[in-house]
Amino acid sequence: MRYDLLKILLVDDNHHMRVLLAEILKAIGVRHIYEAGDGAQALQMMRNHAIDIVMTDLSMEPLDGIDFVRLLRRSPDSPNQMCPVIMITGHSTATRVQEARNAGVNEFLAKPLNARSVLERVAQVIDHPRRFVRSDDYFGPDRRRRADPGFTGPWRRDGDDALRKAAIHQV
Repeated sequence: MRYDLLKILLVDDNHHMRVLLAEILKAIGVRHIYEAGDGAQALQMMRNHAIDIVMTDLSMEPLDGIDFVRLLRRSPDSPNQMCPVIMITGHSTATRVQEARNAGVNEFLAKPLNARSVLERVAQVIDHPRRFVRSDDYFGPDRRRRADPGFTGPWRRDGDDALRKAAIHQV
């Protein structure tokens, strides 16, 4: 991977966390690192720069990470609806993780951070991108991580017949 070509946006209201992430990324050769203190600044930064990956904190004010991802994925004037997003959080409760996943997050990174976990998540969004799907109430990466080789039909869950009628389109 040519990390030196990546443009990564760090979104966190904590300056020290942005510095820590930036140092980890610089250590692997990332040269284009942009920073924003909240989701609103991040959207503006993405309008000004062609960002490849966003790493955002979940808890920020005034626009938190989940609201930022919702705007990025669903807003008609989004600068890049399909940009991979890695959500960083110290609040990794099942409810918050599911809320972020339903907003369209690609990967999660739990605090406290270490270099290995940061590199693993960056590699995951680059080496194993998930296709994007659109439905009436969701746009983002396919939430299913793996394909079942024994599955032979188009639907996998109870109640999927109802989904058949909903317009789920592969982007």
